[in-house]
Amino acid sequence: MYDLIIRNGTVVDGSGLPAYKADIAVSGNKIEKIGHIAGKAAKEIDAEGRIVAPGFIDPHTHFDAQLLWDGFAKPALSHGVTTIVPGNCSLSLAPLKSEHRMKLVGMFNQIEEMPLKAFEEGVVWDWETFSEYITRIRKGLAINVAPLVGHSVLRLWVMGDAAMERTATEAEIAEMQSVLRECLDAGAIGLSTSYVDMDEKLQPVPSRHADASEVDALASVLGEYGRVLQIVPEFYDPDLTIARLDQLAELSLKYDIPTTFSPLFVNADNTDAVDRVIRRVDEQFARGARVWPQVQTRPIDISFCFAVPSLLFIRLPSWYGVMRFGTHDQIIAAFRDEETRKKLVAEAAQQGDLWPVLRLRHVNTPENQKYVGKTLAEIAEMRGTTAIDAMIDLSLEEDLDAHFIAASMGHNSDEKVSSMLKHPHVHIGASDGGAHILSFSTYGDTGYLFGHFVRNLKAMSIEEAVKKVTHDTAAIWGVPDRGLLQEGYVADIVVFDPDAIDRGEEIYVQDVPGDGSRYVRESHGVETVIVGGGIAWSASEGYQDTRGEVLPGANAGARPKEAA
Repeated sequence: MYDLIIRNGTVVDGSGLPAYKADIAVSGNKIEKIGHIAGKAAKEIDAEGRIVAPGFIDPHTHFDAQLLWDGFAKPALSHGVTTIVPGNCSLSLAPLKSEHRMKLVGMFNQIEEMPLKAFEEGVVWDWETFSEYITRIRKGLAINVAPLVGHSVLRLWVMGDAAMERTATEAEIAEMQSVLRECLDAGAIGLSTSYVDMDEKLQPVPSRHADASEVDALASVLGEYGRVLQIVPEFYDPDLTIARLDQLAELSLKYDIPTTFSPLFVNADNTDAVDRVIRRVDEQFARGARVWPQVQTRPIDISFCFAVPSLLFIRLPSWYGVMRFGTHDQIIAAFRDEETRKKLVAEAAQQGDLWPVLRLRHVNTPENQKYVGKTLAEIAEMRGTTAIDAMIDLSLEEDLDAHFIAASMGHNSDEKVSSMLKHPHVHIGASDGGAHILSFSTYGDTGYLFGHFVRNLKAMSIEEAVKKVTHDTAAIWGVPDRGLLQEGYVADIVVFDPDAIDRGEEIYVQDVPGDGSRYVRESHGVETVIVGGGIAWSASEGYQDTRGEVLPGANAGARPKEAA
C-alpha cells in the first residue's frame, strides 16, 4: 500500500527528455515508483490528460517577512511553486540583533514595499541568529524554503551602524566569515549582495560599502560549502553590469562556486545592451565560470497609488520626497498647495511617454466608478483637464486610495524574451515574489511561461519549459533531491492542465497583517501541488498539508575542505 498514487498522467520529468505516460507512487516523502503501478494507495489522483511535473522552483523571492505569518507563501504555492529562495538583494531577516530590527524593517519597507504595520502586527520577534530564524519559520511551513543570507544584515551584525558608513577592517571581515559559516551550517543556501539598493533614508544599503576584498573573503567561505553568490548589479547600465559579471566570473573560477545576477530586462531601447551582456555571459561560461543571468517571464506592469511610495516616481525627486517622507495628510496638503502642485506637475511632465498608457484601475467612490479602466488621457478629456491633473484630482477625491496601472511598460518583446528564456545560459528567475506588493503582482510567472510562451506562441516545448523551472534551477542552486521526477527523489510534484495553465488577472486584496493590501494573481489550470509527498494545495480543496522543509538543510552539501 502506497501513500499516494498519481495515475494516467503525462510525465514531464524535468530532464528535458520527451514526455511519457506513467503512474507515480509515493511513500512517505519520496517517489517510490514510476511506471505502471498495479498496487493501491491511501489516496489516488487521476491525472488523465494532465501534465505531471516536478514542483517549480522560484530562485528570486522576498517572502522573508510573509513566511512569519504565512507558511504557504500564498499564492505562490497555488501556482505550482514548491520551493522558494528568499533573502535576495542583500536582505534577509537573519542574523539580526534586536537593536537593528527597526533598521531592517525600514529597508524592507523601502526596497520591498512591505508595510511597517505588517511587521508591527504580524511579527513576533523571537530570533536573532540565522539558526533561530530557521527554527522560527519551520513552524507551519508548507512550501520549501532555500534561504540566502543577506550581505547587508551580515555587516550590520558585525559592524553595527558603521556598516552603513565605511569599508570593513580585516578583523571585521574575518568575523563576517565566521558568522557566514554559522548561517551556512544552519541551512543557508548562499549569500546575496546588492550594488544598487537604497535604505529608507535614501542612503546606500550596507552591502554597497563593502570593497572587493570583503566580497572576495565571503566568496571564499561560499567556496568551502559550494554555495551560491547572488548579486544585484547596476542593471540600468550595461557597462557596469558587464563589469560585475566579470567580477562574478573571477569569483566563480577562483572558489568554484555558482553565481547569479538579477534582473536582466529587455526593452525596446536596450536590445543591443542585453545582447552584449548575454555574449559576455557566454564568453565567461566558455572559460568555465558559472555566471547565471536571471530573466523573468512576464512583461513589466507597475501599479501605484499615492498612499505609499512608488517605483514609478523614484526618479522624480519632488514626487519621491513627498511620497517617501510625507504623511498621508502632508501628501494631501502638497497636492492642494498651488505652488507645490505646479512643481510636481512640471516634474511629472518629463515622463511624457507614460501618461497616454496609464489607466485608472480602482477607486472607492461611486461617482468615480465611470472612470475605472480608462486611460488618464481619456479621463482628462472627459473632465476637461490634463492627464496629470486628473491623476492628482482623482487621488484627492479618493483620499489617496485611487489606484493606477502602467501596463506592459517593458520586457514585452515576445521574440526577444522567448529567445532569452530558451538560451542555455539564462536562468528563469527575478520574480520578486513577496515584494513590491503594491507595485505589481509577482505571482504567476510560471503560469505565464506555460500559457504564453509554450501554448500560445509555441516558442518552447513543454519539456524545455519544465526543465528550466525545475531541474535547471535545482542544479544551479544545489537544491538536493528536487527538480526531477525520479525514483528516490523527494515527492515535490505539480499536476496541471496544459490547455488551461496560465496566470489570472491581477487583483487587489487585503490580506496583509495590519489591514494591509497587495496585488496578487490566482492560478489557472494548476490542479494539485504536492510538497514532500503531501497535498499542499489543490484547486478543489485549497491549502492543506504543511510538509515544507528548509533546504539545503544543516550541513547538506558542505564540502570536506578546511575553513580558510
